[in-house]
Amino acid sequence: MGLFERVGRIIKANLNALVSAAEDPEKILNQTIEDMQEDLIQMRQSVAQAMASQKRMEKQYEQARQNVEEWQKRAELALRNNNEQLAREALMRKKTFAETAASMKKQLDEQNAQLLILRDNMAKLESKIAEAKTKKDMLIARARSAKATEQINQVIGKVNTSSAVAAFDRMEAKVEQLEARSAAVAELATDSLERQFLALEGGSSGVDDELALLKAKVLGSGSTPSGSLPSGSSAVDEELEDLKRSIDQI
Repeated sequence: MGLFERVGRIIKANLNALVSAAEDPEKILNQTIEDMQEDLIQMRQSVAQAMASQKRMEKQYEQARQNVEEWQKRAELALRNNNEQLAREALMRKKTFAETAASMKKQLDEQNAQLLILRDNMAKLESKIAEAKTKKDMLIARARSAKATEQINQVIGKVNTSSAVAAFDRMEAKVEQLEARSAAVAELATDSLERQFLALEGGSSGVDDELALLKAKVLGSGSTPSGSLPSGSSAVDEELEDLKRSIDQI
């Protein structure tokens, strides 16, 4: 294989690849349908012209056939009038028109056959166009679906799944850490509150104990008459009031 032949094949292969990559199925299909429609229009025009030509030839053939009959009658008339020469000329005219009519009849038969072929081809083309339109819609839908799927796959391919999963794992751990911290703060707040109440309760019980001791000491310190307070009771009352006020402030 020569160098130029190899280079030519390489260039041709690259051009074919470029053309194939540039082909849009939707555009190609639409253009193909348009081309078929143009072919159908031209075929219809050809059929119409053939039919018009056939009509003209049928009229010419009918006129030639009538001329044959007319000159036949004239030849007979000339013979009835004993004019053989005139009858001979009439028969010669008849022969000319008969030959013309026979030639036209042959052409008409050929034209009829061609017209039938044209009509049959036109019907086939119309059927193919209808079928192509239906198939075109299906192919375009499939092409669009394939493009959409390809784009989705490309997007999915660009996404780093492992990094996304790792990010979710990190965020889940962070949320769990925040939840644990919130629970710890709530627990600490509850413990502090309980400790405060326990301190209050413990303090009040100590005061009650001290008050009981004071009562026992004061009331049991001397023999005072019933219904009267011992000396110094006012001082005890004042101390007791001071204790009460202290308790109320706590």
